[in-house]
Amino acid sequence: MFVRELTDSITTLRGVGKRLAENYANLGIANIGDLLLFAPRAYEDRSQLVPLKGLESGTYANTIVEVISKSYFGGGKKRTLKVMVRDISGEGDAKAALLCFGRNFLERVFRVGSHFYLYGQFQQNFHELQSSQFEMLPLRADGSLPGNFGKLLPIYPLSGELTQRIIRRDVSSVLDSNRNFSDELPREIMERHGLIPMDDAIRKLHHPKSLFEAREAQRTLGFIELFYLLLMTRRRSGTTVTDTVSISFHFSELQKKFISQLPFDLTKDQHTVLREICSELGQAASMNRLLQGDVGSGKTLVAWISALQVIGAGGQVAFMAPTELLARQHAEKAAQWLEPLGIRLAFLTGSVTGKSRRLLLEALSHGKIDIIIGTHALFSSEVQFNRLRYIIIDEQHRFGVAQRVSLLQKGQAPDVLMMTATPIPRTLALTVFGDLNISTIRTMPKGRLPITTYLVANESRQRMYSAIGVEFSRGHQAYFVYPRIDDKGESTLRDVESMFSLLSSKMYPGVPAALIHSRLPEEEKVSILTRFRNKELSYLVSTSVVEVGIDIPNATCMIIEHAERFGLSALHQLRGRVGRSDLQSYCFLVYEANLSEDAKKRIMVMKESNDGFHIAEQDLQIRGPGEVAGTRQSGFLKLRFASLTEDFDQIEAAKNEVDALLATDSGLVDLAHSTVREVLLKAPPFEDKDMEI
Repeated sequence: MFVRELTDSITTLRGVGKRLAENYANLGIANIGDLLLFAPRAYEDRSQLVPLKGLESGTYANTIVEVISKSYFGGGKKRTLKVMVRDISGEGDAKAALLCFGRNFLERVFRVGSHFYLYGQFQQNFHELQSSQFEMLPLRADGSLPGNFGKLLPIYPLSGELTQRIIRRDVSSVLDSNRNFSDELPREIMERHGLIPMDDAIRKLHHPKSLFEAREAQRTLGFIELFYLLLMTRRRSGTTVTDTVSISFHFSELQKKFISQLPFDLTKDQHTVLREICSELGQAASMNRLLQGDVGSGKTLVAWISALQVIGAGGQVAFMAPTELLARQHAEKAAQWLEPLGIRLAFLTGSVTGKSRRLLLEALSHGKIDIIIGTHALFSSEVQFNRLRYIIIDEQHRFGVAQRVSLLQKGQAPDVLMMTATPIPRTLALTVFGDLNISTIRTMPKGRLPITTYLVANESRQRMYSAIGVEFSRGHQAYFVYPRIDDKGESTLRDVESMFSLLSSKMYPGVPAALIHSRLPEEEKVSILTRFRNKELSYLVSTSVVEVGIDIPNATCMIIEHAERFGLSALHQLRGRVGRSDLQSYCFLVYEANLSEDAKKRIMVMKESNDGFHIAEQDLQIRGPGEVAGTRQSGFLKLRFASLTEDFDQIEAAKNEVDALLATDSGLVDLAHSTVREVLLKAPPFEDKDMEI
């Protein structure tokens, strides 16, 4: 079985309910296949002995200890167990203290004289080694290693209530229940580039025995990912790639009616990209186009107008957004704009269940829905279309390549429009997207004013609060964004919960406000944003959950605390939540002392420019080819395993394989809308016996 064919919902796993499913969705995981292709961000090495002796503060020990004493410190509810242990691994006789905050029940487990495997991070405090974050398991009589000891453990990105234990449990459950994953590329290609079988790659990705195995898995999966990407963005030999506008193009009557009813004029750039998109929609070959434009430039409006051309010709449209909040906002706007024209709309996310979901899916499959707007739920195998002709993907960089391919399979070579407010730097566009048509909106709607950006040091904080208070007195609104939800004593960072308390009680008493973050139920987040949109709230205190797509024209202030910890892409997206009307708007970047050189460069770029295209180029220069994680997590394209700025050798190798494949059959369908398997099955330069398809 192919990994991406595992389309069962993540909720089919034992212990994964609605809340955990929402947390998984925030990480781009909707089904079992997504989970298996979820790349660890690092690995925790518990395979090597690391004794307490000579351990540096802030590092991890992995050793065998004996419990030598137990005591308590503090009083009342803060009374905390303290366990002293001695290293008996044979590497010295060092001692350390284990502080069991909230775990006083461990007194019954840690008997004096008993022996344990210990893994934990230690700090040098009060002239002794201490740890409050540790794991201990008793030695086994047969000498075997218990639990996670002696292993290399994957460390995954987290969201909401998800923990490393939960994700590891769920991944192991899927791996145990699936015995073999088929290769997705011909064996000849795999062997030519020293790639390991797909089944080995998936298992070594999550359960490697060494860092070499982990790198081997990442390299294989990275090559396959690049192969998919390049196949999607390349066209068959002989296809002319051009952005020229058809001279004979004319808007349809439905499009003309819609445009005439708008209370404003389209910008020159909107007219230009509409002609580029709509002229290509009218051609026999399928469209594969990227629409890039700064935040607030009117990309979504262009998408709706182009969709009317497809609907008028009897086709269905799928509009996909990365979060339920954003999808719901698009659905509300579409209902306001398109339903008066008789367009039949539907909204589908993971929270639509039961009879409503069944009836919606029946209507979709029978062609009674023109546009369906949703999240990752659109990938589900139960979602079937009657005549899917057009796919619009908003914030395309938040979706993996495989996810986009799975949606393409639901139609017969549908046209695709990918939208992004994170422009692709020209250097990468030429390297990777050389055969992809790109439309660009640079001009902003009439009346928009440039956002004024201030850099705020801690000592200037009070002046900032006063300036924002003036905006409240004018009836305007604000966002306060922080990097953490709560403070558990693990960090000096300001967090959402404590700052909401401070702002509402001391800075702006009596000013209506709300707290919003990823742990809140989806219904509550929607309710809060509705109240904010209706001006019932003056400000939101939030994490970066408001980064994408929230459109509140009356909001004029964006305050980003610990701005030095955000990437340029995230900072620009957050700033784009204001300045969405003719009101003068402001962004305050609050930073800490002792900034790194890169952090200084990032916030200076933000102060000096509102141009997303310039910011994208600067982002690439600052991060450089070495910072792989940053490119993967917050850049212009979401790649799980490969890096567009580092893996040039793999990009070139994958490109050569794709070009060789395309050169073998001039009659192949437009590859921008074909899956890898469909293309390889048609007439590759390999014998069928060499293909595990």
